[in-house]
Amino acid sequence: MKYALFLGCAIPSRLPAYEASTRAVLAHLGVTLVDLEFACCGYPARDVSRDGFAVAAARNLALAERAGLDLLTPCKCCFGTLRQAIRLLGEDAGLRSRVTQALAAEGLAWSGKTEVLHLLSVLARKVGVDTLAAAIRAPRTDLHVAAQYGCHALRPSNVTEFDNPMAPTLFETLIRVTGATAVDWPRRLDCCGDPLHEANAPLSDRMTRAKIVDAQESGADVLCTACPHCQLRFDSAQADASDPTIRTLLYTQLLGLALGLPAQALGLEPSGWAVPRSGTASVTRGCDP
Repeated sequence: MKYALFLGCAIPSRLPAYEASTRAVLAHLGVTLVDLEFACCGYPARDVSRDGFAVAAARNLALAERAGLDLLTPCKCCFGTLRQAIRLLGEDAGLRSRVTQALAAEGLAWSGKTEVLHLLSVLARKVGVDTLAAAIRAPRTDLHVAAQYGCHALRPSNVTEFDNPMAPTLFETLIRVTGATAVDWPRRLDCCGDPLHEANAPLSDRMTRAKIVDAQESGADVLCTACPHCQLRFDSAQADASDPTIRTLLYTQLLGLALGLPAQALGLEPSGWAVPRSGTASVTRGCDP
């Protein structure tokens, strides 16, 4: 099983632990990742230039197509953006013609052969839940985990085709594979607040903190993400707390620990972390597998 790895901009520059844990987990599961000379997915240009957005996205798709590989991304924003570009290129012949001309100047072509998949979909549907369950060596039965789906994977559902946008189950299924308990919480499908932060920071912060409080009050001691923007937003909301009320953990870190991988290989400090089940969660830096 081999994929072109699309990290996007945020993961290498702001959340290297996501890259480290993604590579470690997929290598352990026998998935080969190929690094290509990808650039930005095009998302920042969507509100400025439709053509600019489409060319940026299509260039990445064309690079994967030239390599004969489907594209795997851990970033839900990149996932949604690239799939949206595919939809637009398929529907708008004029746009497709202009993009084709722009790509030809670089010796590239896009025909729509490359599939764009999010990391969670690859784990659940390509690697397979049964294979994951058989690989677990250190089940995290002590953890109650709230799944943060994020917006870009679920909406628009006819573009992403990730899961049922109103009643998704994929993320909770993957959490249960690790031995942890998946917590049902009312705000699980709400936005984390990150897209609003530059335009309206107070509102964004209220949205983020409301989700944190809701997850905690629903019995979670870990808030699990699979998107760099969600992870960074939750971490930012608790950055000033010496003892955060709830731990935020990337799914690849949670799965990696359950697979028995070393904490440092997952971008976690080796000193260990504890989440007692009585009272407010108490968190220390790092993690002990």
